[in-house]
Amino acid sequence: MGDLDRIDGGPRSAIVIGAGVVGLSTAWFLQERGVSVTVVDRAGIAAGASWGNAGWLSPGLSIPLNEPGVLRYGLRTLLDRQAPLHVPPSPDPRLWSFLARFAANCTGRSWTRAVEANAPLNDECLEAFDVLTTNGVDAPTIEAPITAAFETADHAAGLIGELRRIEEVGQGVSYTRLTAADLAERFPQATARLGAGVRIDGQRYVDPGRFVESLARSVVSRGGTIRHKFEVASLRAYRHALSVRSKTGQTVNANAVVLATGAWLGDLGRKWGVKIPVRAGRGYSFTVPTDEPVPGPLYLPDIRVACTPYRGGLRVAGTMEFRKPDARLDPARIAAIIASARPYLTGLDWERRTDEWVGSRPVTTDGRHVIGATSTPGLYVAGGHGMWGLTHGPITGRLLAEHITTGKQPEALRPFDPLR
Repeated sequence: MGDLDRIDGGPRSAIVIGAGVVGLSTAWFLQERGVSVTVVDRAGIAAGASWGNAGWLSPGLSIPLNEPGVLRYGLRTLLDRQAPLHVPPSPDPRLWSFLARFAANCTGRSWTRAVEANAPLNDECLEAFDVLTTNGVDAPTIEAPITAAFETADHAAGLIGELRRIEEVGQGVSYTRLTAADLAERFPQATARLGAGVRIDGQRYVDPGRFVESLARSVVSRGGTIRHKFEVASLRAYRHALSVRSKTGQTVNANAVVLATGAWLGDLGRKWGVKIPVRAGRGYSFTVPTDEPVPGPLYLPDIRVACTPYRGGLRVAGTMEFRKPDARLDPARIAAIIASARPYLTGLDWERRTDEWVGSRPVTTDGRHVIGATSTPGLYVAGGHGMWGLTHGPITGRLLAEHITTGKQPEALRPFDPLR
């Protein structure tokens, strides 16, 4: 294969592997810069973590997973199948190596480094959504505070401490303490077990499946191509081009390739020099009818459950389960979420739930995303966003598109270097 044409030293064409919010956002912003884009995916649009998540656009709550308290909590609940954090018994040495490295990063210093890295993305992430929704992506973002509810004020103090530490690194966060009466007045679903809360202002939410599907349509309407059922088997690099081959023998060629494969990034990235391990932290969700409308997103940090108004009902999402990304949905995890949430929420018809779903979020060992160039010329990665792939997807795409087309690494991407 000969070299493909390039624009002023930059790529004329790109292949994005992965049709979730991160990959499609990257494709869209590459198109803004004049690059012809082909998106390929092993399954289809929003087939991974992009469809069934809570739909929060929450820069104020984009708190890294490697908080020191998570390690203490994880050790206490390691063998509890009902706990929000679950690691099934497994002989997989890579999993245990990953968890050991993750535990080593559950320190105040590493957590602060991740918070500092996220701050520039949090400052610009909502603006990146606005760029998309004012330029062809027909899926509204809804402004609403996210309310975190706790049994006691002492429990709420833990989140307030984290928000203060986020403020200390320069990220603006607006929040207000709430009493039990405040919670009951705003949320008819809140039971008497909820005695204190924190309202985080300046946040939004969205129907994530609708948003990603609309983003895909926008990419296609702007001249892009999306290929489904394209599972990557190999990649070959040439002087100014790369060739991606599927397991069924299809081949696509371009000047640049972006790996945006979510929880599958670990396997593909390891083949091509990405040093940061990425594992699947699987989350579950479902939708339940409600007796009364839900006014906005509600977070129950004590049980790690996120609730969002969704198509006339309530989407309930939770758990962090370290299994292979392709493992089947475990009904016991759905039951565990319901059992933990029942004491705090009323007016929900748990038995008439629909849309039961499991999706794999890409988790890194040090709490930081993996975004940027690899050691292979023309090959880039965008992933490792943990629970914040939707919030940071569009801003990741915008910054990475700048990096790819100019050859200059934006300052905001330096902490996320895949070769760190």
